[in-house]
Amino acid sequence: MKPRLTNLLNKARRSFVVALVDLAMIPLAWLGAYWLRFNLGSVPGELLPPMWQALWVLVPVQGAAFWYFGLYRGMWRFASMPDLLRILKAVAVGVLVSFILLFLWTRLLHIPRSVPLFYAMLLVGLLSGPRFLYRWLKDFRLYPAGGQRVLVAGAGCAGEMLVRDLLRDPGHAFQPVGFVDDDRKKWGREIHGIRVLGGCDRIPDLVDQRSVETVILAIPSATSKEIRRLVELAEQAGVPVRTLPRIEDLMSGRVGVSELREVSIEDLLGREPVSLDWEAIRAGLSGKRVMVTGAGGSIGSELCRQLARLEPAELILLENGEFNLYAIELELSRDFPDLMLHARLCDVRDAGAVEQLFERHRPEVVFHAAAYKHVPMLEYQVREAVANNVLGTRVVAEAADRHGCSEFVLISTDKAVNPANVMGTTKRVAELFCQNLDARSKTRFITVRFGNVLGSAGSVVPLFRQQVEA
Repeated sequence: MKPRLTNLLNKARRSFVVALVDLAMIPLAWLGAYWLRFNLGSVPGELLPPMWQALWVLVPVQGAAFWYFGLYRGMWRFASMPDLLRILKAVAVGVLVSFILLFLWTRLLHIPRSVPLFYAMLLVGLLSGPRFLYRWLKDFRLYPAGGQRVLVAGAGCAGEMLVRDLLRDPGHAFQPVGFVDDDRKKWGREIHGIRVLGGCDRIPDLVDQRSVETVILAIPSATSKEIRRLVELAEQAGVPVRTLPRIEDLMSGRVGVSELREVSIEDLLGREPVSLDWEAIRAGLSGKRVMVTGAGGSIGSELCRQLARLEPAELILLENGEFNLYAIELELSRDFPDLMLHARLCDVRDAGAVEQLFERHRPEVVFHAAAYKHVPMLEYQVREAVANNVLGTRVVAEAADRHGCSEFVLISTDKAVNPANVMGTTKRVAELFCQNLDARSKTRFITVRFGNVLGSAGSVVPLFRQQVEA
C-alpha cells in the first residue's frame, strides 16, 4: 500500500509543478502580447491598470481549460502532435471564454484589439516549447551517440518507427546515419533529423562515404526479389544486412520494431503472398468448434494461430508431443485470452482415444495436420509411416464422418503427386481414402497440398544453411 501511495504522491507533485509552470506562462504571454503590440516598447500608463486586472480572469479560466483538455495527462518525455493539439484546443477555448467574460466586465475598454491574438500565439509557444525542448534534449542531446553506424533502407512508416526507437534508446547498439529509398520524392528530406540520401542503388557508395557498418532493411512489404537486390548491394559494399521482424510477429506483440534479425534464407526464397478472402473464411469458421491434429507441428501450430484470429467457439488441439502441445497452448492462451482452448495429448492411431475426444468435444471442422514427413528417415521406417500417415488419417477421418462434422481438411504434400518415396506414397494413400469417403459421406473431405514448408521440422532449408555455413 505504501509504494502505491508514494507513487500517487510523486505523480501529484509532478503534475502540480507542471501546472504552476503553465500558469506562470499566462501572465508572461499576456505581458508579451502588450510588448509586441507597442513595438517592443513601454506600455502607456493608462493601459496598465486594465492590463493587470484582466489577469484575474485569464489565469483561472485558462487554468481550468488546461485541466479540462488534459494537459497534465501526457508526459513531456514523449511530447508529440496530440499534445500540441490539446494545447491549441485549451488555449483557443480559454481565450474565447476569457474575453467573453472580460467583455461583460469591462467591455474590453483599454485592451487593444490585437493583444488577444498576440496573447494566444505566445501562450501556445510558451506551453509547447518547454515540452518539445525537453523531449528533444532527452532524445538527441543528453545521450552520446554510439553503436554501429547503420544505413536504413526504406524511408516509410517502418523506417520512421525504427529510427525513432533507435534514437530514443541510448543503450542501443545502432546509430542511424542515413536513409535510402527508391522514391525520388523523399530524397533530401529528413526524418527525425536523419537525411534520405538517395536511392537504394547508392548503398555501396554511401557505405564508404558514411563509414556504414550495417544496412538495415525497413521495408516489411518488400518482395523476395527486392530483398535479394538489397542484400546483393550490401554484399558489394562488404557490410552485413539486418531486417525488421516479420509483420505477424510485430502484430502479435511478440517483438518490437527495433528487435532486428538477420536476413534468412526464407526471406530470399519466399513466394509472393496470395490475397485471401478473409471474410468468407471467417464466415465458415467463426463460432464453430474446430479441431486441429498435429497442433504442435510447424503447419499445425500456424493453423492454430490463424484459426484463433477467426474467433471459433472452441479450438481443440490434438498433439502427440507434450512439449509442442504445451508451447502452442501457452502461446495461444497469452495472445487470445478469451479463446476457449482444449489441449489434448493424443496419438491419432489410437482409435479409442480419438473417438472419446470426438464424443466429448463434438468438433464441427477438423484440420488433420498430424503426420510424419521426414523423407529420408521414413524410407527406413515404413511401418511407422504407414501407421501414422495412413491408418492415423483413417481413424480421424472416420471419426469425423461418424460424428457428422461439416468439413474435414487433410493437410497433404506435393510429394503425393507421382510419389517416389515412402512419405509421398503414404500421403497419397491418405488422399485416396479421403476422396473415397467424401463420395459417400455428408462430411466434406478436402485435401490441400503443401510444398517444402520453410522453417519446419524436417525442412531441407536448415540443411542448406548448415552446408553453406560449413
